[in-house]
Amino acid sequence: MAFGTGTHETTQLCLAAIGDNCRAGQSFLDVGTGTGILAIAAAKLATEHTETVEKKTRMVSVSSVAKIMACDTDLDSVRIARENAEANGVERQIEFFDGSISAATPPFDFVCANLTIDVIVPILPLLIEKTKDILLLSGILAGQEAIITEQLLKLQISNFDIKHAGEWISVLTPIT
Repeated sequence: MAFGTGTHETTQLCLAAIGDNCRAGQSFLDVGTGTGILAIAAAKLATEHTETVEKKTRMVSVSSVAKIMACDTDLDSVRIARENAEANGVERQIEFFDGSISAATPPFDFVCANLTIDVIVPILPLLIEKTKDILLLSGILAGQEAIITEQLLKLQISNFDIKHAGEWISVLTPIT
């Protein structure tokens, strides 16, 4: 199975941050999606909001849900993520692709990268560039907090919130 059963501290940190910060209508990008749990959570939140609005107005459709995209360099992960999205009834809401982000990737309101520090640091400038509103980073050991803090400060990002769970951290930062 691809990484991402939902029980790991980094996944829990990300799910909490998505639940607290992902707003209706925001586009969402999950970099290194693994089993797709974070993209699925974003899609479920968007669907819940859409269904609530539908009950009130009867005019909003699922097609009004913001764009949700998820990528991974591991082909098996992408396959499993698609299967999990289907099992959760959100397969039509998430666009999965094999590979990583690049200069051609469009910007998203909310970008999530639950990866290891050695993967995050080289792509951090690109992650920031592709984030319109909120960047969420995790998969980082608490002992590596100084590394990610230093990298963010080098990129002139100083407004961030670090959460701890076990030996892991997440970093949430608004991009302005």
